[in-house]
Amino acid sequence: MPEDYREIAIRGMIVNTEGELSGGDDYVQVFLPLAPNAEERQVCAERAVEEYDHYKIGKRILGDIGIDTAYMEKQTLAERKLFAGHEFHECTTWAERGIFSYIGEETAMVMISEFAQSSYKPWAEAVRTIILDEKVHIAHGARVCRNLAATDEGREELQGALDRLWPGFERIFGSSRSERSRMAVRYGLRQTTNGQARDIWREKVTPRIKNLGLKVPE
Repeated sequence: MPEDYREIAIRGMIVNTEGELSGGDDYVQVFLPLAPNAEERQVCAERAVEEYDHYKIGKRILGDIGIDTAYMEKQTLAERKLFAGHEFHECTTWAERGIFSYIGEETAMVMISEFAQSSYKPWAEAVRTIILDEKVHIAHGARVCRNLAATDEGREELQGALDRLWPGFERIFGSSRSERSRMAVRYGLRQTTNGQARDIWREKVTPRIKNLGLKVPE
C-alpha cells in the first residue's frame, strides 16, 4: 500500500484502539465508583469488559501488520489521554456519567460506523462487532439521563454536565482544517472529513438533548 495510506490507516487504528482501552479504564476507575447502587456497578463492570474486548480486537489487527500496542497497557488512564493530545477530564457526577455515554460515546459511534466501510478490509470487518456493543453503551447512558431528567433537579444536573463536557466532545473530532482527514476520505479509509463528522454527530445528539429538556451548548 502507499506509504501515506499506511500511515493514515495505522494512525486511525491506533487512536481508536487506545480509546477503547481508555474506555475500559473509564468504566472501572471513574464510572463504577460513582454508581448509586450495585446494579449500576454491575452494568459499569460489564461495559468495561466489552471495552477491553474492543481494545484486544484493535491490538490483534495492528499486531498483524507489526504494530505492538502493549505500551498502552503500561500507561495510566491520565497518561494515555494526555499522550493522545486530549485534555484529561474525569467525570465527577452520575449525571456526567450519563451524558458521557448518551452524548459523548456517539462521537465514537460516528467514527466506528465509518471504519466499518473502510477500504482496509481487516479493520472494516473487525469493527462491526464493536458497533453492536457501542449501541448498548449509548442506550445505558440514555437510561441514566432519562431517569435524571424526570425531575427539575436532575435536569439541572444534566445541563451542568452537558455544558462541562461538550467542548471536550467537540475536540474529539480534531481540526476541521485537517489535511489528513481529507486524505483519509480520498483513500476510502473514511467517508467524511473531521468537520463533516462533527456535524453528523451534532445532528444525531441535538434531538436527544432537546428531548431531555436541555439546551444545546453554544
